[in-house]
Amino acid sequence: MVQSSYKEELIATAQKICARGKGILAADESTGTIGKRFDAIQVENTEDNRRAYRELLFTAPSIEENISGVIMYEETVDQSAASGQNFVELLSSRGIMTGIKLDKGIVPIMGTNGETATQGLDGLDGRAAAFYAKGCRFAKWRAVLKIGEGMPSMISIQETAHTLARYGSICQNNGLVPIIEPEILSDGSHDIETCARVSELVFRRVMEAMLD
Repeated sequence: MVQSSYKEELIATAQKICARGKGILAADESTGTIGKRFDAIQVENTEDNRRAYRELLFTAPSIEENISGVIMYEETVDQSAASGQNFVELLSSRGIMTGIKLDKGIVPIMGTNGETATQGLDGLDGRAAAFYAKGCRFAKWRAVLKIGEGMPSMISIQETAHTLARYGSICQNNGLVPIIEPEILSDGSHDIETCARVSELVFRRVMEAMLD
């Protein structure tokens, strides 16, 4: 059960980040991923350059008219604009909620065709509480499934459903609204009917796990 002290706040946060006509900015690239983007424009992958890049996004004129929330990478939560104002406080002053990427990346599931499980449940309770204290009010967790060549397997689907449900429960217990996203990759030669069938199965299993 969600702690009563957070219930109303969770509802208010969910309503705010789902505001009509607005979206969520994903600025949660890991150090490695953002490095690939910097390489393409010949920018050195340093902490200050990453900070400057995110400041460019967060201080864009009128961003609050279209963005209701920003998902951050752990490093960014503790960083500040050139003015000295912490990024979380900066976004809050513009009416934008701060979210945090909480998963610890994916690893292969033994015995499958290269399918993956998401890491990060160990210690999640403490990390969720810590990010709430820093001003974050929602969270993201990346779970990946593939279609084709016997995929997604039931092992992969069950693993995804369980970890998403546990992550969601832990987040709510610490005041964070969890974004529940079983990401089904579009890669492959399958048709739209197959995509619909797999998506329905995955979403049903995830919902069952959350209700459980």
